[in-house]
Amino acid sequence: MAQRGKSSMGYFFGFKLHLIINDKGEILNFLLTPGNTDDREPLKDKKFLERIKGKLYADKGYVSKKLTEVLFVDGLHLITHIRNNMKNVIMEMKDKILLRKRSVIETVNDELKNICSIEHSRHRSFNNFVTNLISALIAYSFFPKKPAIKYDTINENQLVLF
Repeated sequence: MAQRGKSSMGYFFGFKLHLIINDKGEILNFLLTPGNTDDREPLKDKKFLERIKGKLYADKGYVSKKLTEVLFVDGLHLITHIRNNMKNVIMEMKDKILLRKRSVIETVNDELKNICSIEHSRHRSFNNFVTNLISALIAYSFFPKKPAIKYDTINENQLVLF
């Protein structure tokens, strides 16, 4: 089932773990795909996103006009940085700030790899691999402190006079 894929670090043989987390660092959903799968493919899967609503912050690799429209119809607003060859889009200040906080998902990935030992290349069977993966995700869910985004908004109901 494992396939040869390419990442920013080079070629690898294995699987990709796709995670959706909330602002508290809790894992909402995950999906395991072969290494040669495009990163946007899991977002087209209705079962992967069936309980997810609101805004979805992603990197530039997820930019696709068609995908954004499909997700918007399903109740998800995909927010990404724009690429160099794209036109500027108007974005709320809150979204710009939260888009900069995408490093939280990298921290979650780092904790899964280093603390929970999710990255392992010596599995002899697929069942062993999946058991190790699921147990690491469960162990992560019991961590007392997870990487989180602390973003407080102040609602001012005052009129500004000039």
